Amino acid sequence: MVLGALPEIVPGDDLAGMLAAVAMDAGLEPGDVLAVAHKVVSKAEGRIVRLADVDPGDEARALADATGKDPALCEVILGESRKVVRRRRSLVVCETRHGFICANAGVDASNTADGTVVLLPDDPDASARRIQHALSRAAGGRVGVVITDTHGRAFRRGLVNVAVGVAGFEPVLDHRGGRDREGRMLVATDQALGDEIAAAAGMLIGKSSGRPAALVRGLRTAPAPGSLHDLVRREDQDVFRSPIDEHGVVI
Repeated sequence: MVLGALPEIVPGDDLAGMLAAVAMDAGLEPGDVLAVAHKVVSKAEGRIVRLADVDPGDEARALADATGKDPALCEVILGESRKVVRRRRSLVVCETRHGFICANAGVDASNTADGTVVLLPDDPDASARRIQHALSRAAGGRVGVVITDTHGRAFRRGLVNVAVGVAGFEPVLDHRGGRDREGRMLVATDQALGDEIAAAAGMLIGKSSGRPAALVRGLRTAPAPGSLHDLVRREDQDVFRSPIDEHGVVI
C-alpha cells in the first residue's frame, strides 16, 4: 500500500520520524517492509549539489565534449564513479562507489530545484538502518526497509526500481540445495527479494505524487541486518565484464 504524502524534504529533516508517522497512520505492523525512494533520503541527508558551484576538471571537460553534457554535471558524475563502464553518445553508464552499474552514477536532476542534482545516499545501508530503527520502535517489532532507485537493465527495455539500501531482513534468498517440483536439486537459484520488493513498490510510488514510500505486508522475510552488497554481483563473478576469447568464452 502506498503511504500518505510527505512535504518537500529539505536537508536536516527527520525523515525517519516522518516515515514512521505516515506508516503508523497506515497501520504499520511488525513484519511489514517499507520501500522508500532514495530521492527523499538523499535530500534529507543533504546529498544535493548546485552545479554552479562545481569546477570541472580536464577529465570532466573531455567527457562533456564527447557526450554533450554539462561539464559541471560530468564532474559530479565522475566524482560518484569508480569508473565509466560504457558510453554511447550522451549515455554514460558508470560503476558507482557503491558498486552499482547505472546511468550517470545515479546522479539525478529530476524533482529537484533548477541547477541542482541529487546524488545517491553516501551509505544507503546506514540510511536504511536509521529508518528501520525508527519504524521498528514505532511498530513494536521488526520492520524491514528497502531504499529504491530506478535503473535500466542490460538486455531488457524499460526502467525498474531496484534496491540500493536494505535493512532488517535478508535481501537474497538462497534456494540452492532445495528441490523443484520434480525432485531435482536446485543448484543456481538465488532470489533477489530486495529488488522484487523495490520493483513492486515502483508501481505504487509516483515520480511526482509526493508519496515516496509504500508498505509491503504479508511477505515472509528472514531477520537479518541486511545489506545492498548481498545484491551486487562481484566483478569476478560477472561474465559480462570479464575478458573473453574469440569464441566468447570467459578467460
